[in-house]
Amino acid sequence: MTALAMEDVHKSFGRKRALRGCTFQIPQGSVTALVGMNGAGKSTLMSIAVGLLTADSGDIVVLGQTPGQSGISKGLSYLAQHKPLYPSFTVAETLRFGKETNPDWDQPYALSLIESANIAQDSKVKSLSPGQRARVALALALGRRPKLLLLDEPLADLDPIARRSIAGALMTDAAERGTTIVLSSHIIAELADVSDRILLLGAGRVRLSCSLDEVLADHHRLLGPANTEYTGSGAVVETRSGARQSTLLVQGPRPTPAEGWQIETPTLDDIIIAHLSAAELESK
Repeated sequence: MTALAMEDVHKSFGRKRALRGCTFQIPQGSVTALVGMNGAGKSTLMSIAVGLLTADSGDIVVLGQTPGQSGISKGLSYLAQHKPLYPSFTVAETLRFGKETNPDWDQPYALSLIESANIAQDSKVKSLSPGQRARVALALALGRRPKLLLLDEPLADLDPIARRSIAGALMTDAAERGTTIVLSSHIIAELADVSDRILLLGAGRVRLSCSLDEVLADHHRLLGPANTEYTGSGAVVETRSGARQSTLLVQGPRPTPAEGWQIETPTLDDIIIAHLSAAELESK
């Protein structure tokens, strides 16, 4: 089953093309890292999925339905990058607001997320640390008991301890309830440990959409003599040439190295950075 799918989706703002023919499917129960540089189209993609923006063309399906502008689809929760909360509310008042505005609200679960982080319910939101505010915002999002949770830069500006706490809460919810989670970031390292899939955007296009295992199995780093043309199989994503050696990142079946070439396994960082760099060059 598919939780979120887009087919040939385009979106422009004036002359700026934010999304260019985006096509992907996100299966239910997965945790997907939406990765891309700033301005790659991550927030635009999420806003279209939620219904805050309308695509210029293309098809979008969220939990079996087409998103509209009459409100967030049933079964969907969305946490924007700036984590909107009422600063004058206490934590208890914030959760009460969640309860009164969401028919499927789970108050015990939302409270457990607050209590496990040792946040006092009588604390004003404006007095909380960034990590605590993120935890309260996450409690609001998860308290709806969503089937699909979209998180825009949820770990940005958090210290390592707060990041681990938030990531742990997300992984627990995904494991125990099968919640489909899509979380965006331009920081690769913070997503690799919590995700099982990747959706890579570069210059408004989908560059990769598959499991992390598939990404690693489908990419190979080749080392060969400098100024030597590669004639093997697969698509060359990136080429770096030095005085003595050429380094290629190749996507496709594992190649058989020609004489003078060696094959290595690239890291996830190597692969993502290579695709983003290639997308940047293509957009110029």
